[in-house]
Amino acid sequence: MSGHSKWHNIQGRKNAQDAKRGKIFQKISRDLYQAAKAGGPDPDGNPQLRLEMDKARAANMPKDNIKRALDKASGLGGAKFEEITYEGYGPAGTAIMVAALTDNKNRTAAAVRSAFTHHGGALGAAGSVSYMFDRKGFIVILRDGLDTDEDTMLMDALDAGADDMETTDDEFKIYTDPSSEVAVRDALQDKGYSLDTAEVRMFPQNTTEVPENKAPQYQGLIEELENNDDVSDIYEAAVLPDSVE
Repeated sequence: MSGHSKWHNIQGRKNAQDAKRGKIFQKISRDLYQAAKAGGPDPDGNPQLRLEMDKARAANMPKDNIKRALDKASGLGGAKFEEITYEGYGPAGTAIMVAALTDNKNRTAAAVRSAFTHHGGALGAAGSVSYMFDRKGFIVILRDGLDTDEDTMLMDALDAGADDMETTDDEFKIYTDPSSEVAVRDALQDKGYSLDTAEVRMFPQNTTEVPENKAPQYQGLIEELENNDDVSDIYEAAVLPDSVE
């Protein structure tokens, strides 16, 4: 029985790793699509696409996955993909925004609505929670191997046109006006910085802690949304209690 148990433990870890890798690939695919859609499918003339392709390679993303994302942006294969955002409330009444990339709006809307309903939440109308979020440019520079102190990084970020910066032990988080994200990104790259993330995303103005008795439902909702292949990003105005994190 011990061998059987060990096999199941190994298989369980492998399945968890595969699921995590799948979510990473899903986000990179979304970013590849958006970069190619915005600046064209040629990385030589599209710095954002080059950045996303570098991230894909660093994550060991299969070439076929990269090609599919670029084909979607180019309209190859006949399918027409659209970016759609859904808004709703979690089981604790917390605001959630769900960004999706889909070739079938009816399928995606039904799946997202079902996920909210299954876990005690509710899908809302357009504009029902988006006013609780701010759209910002977001750039991350990893500190590992970077010979730059916080003051220097802050001055370089401000000179590049950034609005604000946060520092952690592992990274510099730089915030910009959405319309300035590309210019700030390019200016920082011109200064020789290697960027880990450069995108425009939604940030909650305030967060609410999910009650402990609602946390399993809330986690179930987020997990079901994350496992939907059409969902590319989830923005939450909630934090889980320490006891379940």
